Amino acid sequence: METIKFYTLDEVKDKHIGKVGTPHRDKYEAELQSFLIGEAIKKARKSQNMTQEELAQKIGVQRAQVSKIESGRNLTLSTVARVFRAMGMEASLSIAGFGSITL
Repeated sequence: METIKFYTLDEVKDKHIGKVGTPHRDKYEAELQSFLIGEAIKKARKSQNMTQEELAQKIGVQRAQVSKIESGRNLTLSTVARVFRAMGMEASLSIAGFGSITL
């Protein structure tokens, strides 16, 4: 009987994306984090039964910009903070060894 080899997610990412610390892997990890932040924004907006158009009006941008934000593009800390404030939510950045900073 043949033995099946299982791989961890980190092993798969190392093989197909690159080892941690390589430029390609760093880019992948940054894009993943941006995507996850965008998804959190979308989930928060939907939890308030708010449309992209309504959120756009609250933060003073076009609806297309909200779509970009929710897909993880054009994200800055100030944009993330402004979006969550417009929804009446608080966002914070947690830094290991330093604590949290409210955005």
